[in-house]
Amino acid sequence: MQPTKTRTLLSSTRPPFLVLTPACVLLGIATAYFAGSALNIIDICLLLIGALSAHISVNSLNEYHDFISGLDAKTVRTPFSGGSGALVTQPSAATAVRTLGYFFLAITMSTGLYFAYQHGSMILPFGLLGIVIILTYTPVLNRYPVLCLLAPGIGFGPLMVGGTHVILSGNYNETAILASLVPMFLVSNLLLLNQYPDIEADKSVGRKHFPIAYGVKRSTQMYGLFVLLAAATLIAGVLIQALPVFSLAALLPLIPAAAAYIGARNHANNIEALTPFLAMNVIAAIVTPIILSLALIFS
Repeated sequence: MQPTKTRTLLSSTRPPFLVLTPACVLLGIATAYFAGSALNIIDICLLLIGALSAHISVNSLNEYHDFISGLDAKTVRTPFSGGSGALVTQPSAATAVRTLGYFFLAITMSTGLYFAYQHGSMILPFGLLGIVIILTYTPVLNRYPVLCLLAPGIGFGPLMVGGTHVILSGNYNETAILASLVPMFLVSNLLLLNQYPDIEADKSVGRKHFPIAYGVKRSTQMYGLFVLLAAATLIAGVLIQALPVFSLAALLPLIPAAAAYIGARNHANNIEALTPFLAMNVIAAIVTPIILSLALIFS
């Protein structure tokens, strides 16, 4: 039975992955609160709308580009990689999915312009770089290994966490910088490991992301390095008193990330065996900023 166009549009937004956005926005709220800023509930709601719209936009546009490139027909899907496959079952919805992506991008841009008007131009660099990443991630950045590796982390870390902090506090301090680096490393890792099952399919449509360019062995080493850098950032932040000591609790969800590193070393070329470790990777990327947020709020 062919799915309805509405269901296809909803699937193209990849709802299960959208939980990452409120986790990162919460971290920006927490750093602003920790800095003593008075929080405006309207600003918080608009921030969440703008951030979710950005995530929906990049997901929908990714679905559209993956479909028109022929990639969707070649991927072996897991719960964490390969896209939704919704357009494969209803190709006629492709234009609608693309329109949906641009619609939510327009919402993101509108909220950004509102904040620039209300709080000054300091937020504009965050928004402009975010728009560039949304529009270029699939058709352009996936052909440049290092840019493709770093772009997701920059988007959810320095841009989303840092942008939230700047809007709510009016400045950018060392607490916000260090806190934003944690999801930067983990979200880049999230996308990095999720590329393993699609290496051959991605290669066939001209992509050249990190695992294609450097192989799974070096990619797994990079994954491990990013886990260590996330942990080192938390520890360094506590040592220089930019982060409260309770922030060390955010090291706990890095344990699944360490397990995912071991799983990637042993099962990089076995999709079925790798899938449980992809789940652990997701847990680390989402839970770590939440625990760090709670540490900042209740310190």
